[in-house]
Order: sequence, then structure tokens, then C-alpha cells
Amino acid sequence: MASSSPRTVEEIFKDYNARHSALVRALTYDVDDFYSQCDPDKENLCLYGHPNEAWEVALPAEEVPPELPEPALGINFARDGMNRKDWLSLVAVHSDCWLLSVAFYFGARLNRNERKLLFSMINDLPTIFEVVTGRKQVKDKPTVESGNKSRNSTKRSLDGQPRNNPKIADNSYEEDEEEQGDTFCGICGGGYNSDEFWIGCDNCERWYHGKCVKITPAKAEMIKFYNCPLCQKKVRQ
Repeated sequence: MASSSPRTVEEIFKDYNARHSALVRALTYDVDDFYSQCDPDKENLCLYGHPNEAWEVALPAEEVPPELPEPALGINFARDGMNRKDWLSLVAVHSDCWLLSVAFYFGARLNRNERKLLFSMINDLPTIFEVVTGRKQVKDKPTVESGNKSRNSTKRSLDGQPRNNPKIADNSYEEDEEEQGDTFCGICGGGYNSDEFWIGCDNCERWYHGKCVKITPAKAEMIKFYNCPLCQKKVRQ
């Protein structure tokens, strides 16, 4: 194991979180680019997430054994033989497995309590499979229940006042605090933090860090109906 490899629980989780964000981006925001790179006519390809939050479709490592556990091999071969959503879900499941294997490879020298803490921190993030399939979507909205039409039609601004603006997660509403804690960004997969600006898509109702979709609080105030990047891509297609 290289001397620069993460060793503490915090360092390993930071590495995991960065790779996780990269893979989520590949399978959501950058999904068209990822899909095109997985050409079935090419050799065995793997999807990598790197500690700098970049993703890469590449051939497997040549070293035997490799420096780190390797992702699933040959993901490109199944691309055209499956429904696109099913194929992306399959890649997501394999990516989740790979992330865990890398984290516990780094954590081989951790003691029992440290391993338990590491898994607990990892488990607080949504799996890539959950993000890609939208399985967290309904539970994770940090607003009142969508079934209550009269309340849900009133959007909240950062100061807690009702506005006809895009949905913005607001920590001044204590009754929503528990739901907000289970909310994950549709781009990076990061959990809700009341110190950060969030915005919700008025179309698919996913939530995003403002920084991940390049929306500032001031810019959000000017938007009457917010379409997230994923919904914008669907419209263009």
C-alpha cells in the first residue's frame, strides 16, 4: 500500500466520497458521454472514479495483482444487449461494490470499531444504485408531502417566507429537519447540510446543491420554474 494512501477513517471516507461523487456524475449528469464511451466494439472497459472526483472509462490495470481492487470488467459488452436504464442500474450496482472494496482495502489495518464507524459513515450516503434509479427521490424531498397540494404549491425562500420561486431547502423549518437529513444531491450524491444552498427541480422534484448546478441564491430568486440539468437533457433529446 502506497505511503500516500488514506489510512484513517476520515481519510478513507473522504476518498470514498470523492470516488462516489465521480461515479454518480458519470451515471447521471454525464450519462450521455459515459454511454458513448462504452462502445461494445472496444476491448474490456471499466468505469473508474478517482479521488479528484473525476470519472474515467478505461482498460483495466495491467499490474497483477493490481494496486487497488478493480471495477467490473467489460461493462461495455452488455450495453447494446440491455435496456439502457437496466444497463445503467447494473453498472451502478457494480460501482457500489467496487467503492466498498476499495474503502475496505484501505481500511485493512483498521480495528473493529473503526471499521464499524467507516461503514456507518458510508451508509449515510445513498448508494449509486439508489441515485441512478431514483429510489430515494420521494423520501428525500425536504418539503411537505406532495399530496398536500395547497401547501406544496407555496415555495420557500432562504428567509423562510413564502414565494412563487423554485423550491429551496430551508433550515428555518424545523418540522422538515428529519426529512432534510435524508436528502441527497442528484449530482454528487452528498447529504443535506443546512449550511449549504440547495434548490429543487420543479419538474422531477430531485434536489441539488446550488454549487453542483451552478445556481446561486440570487439567481434562484429570478427563476420562476426550475428545470434541473437532467430534465433539460431529456427535453433536448
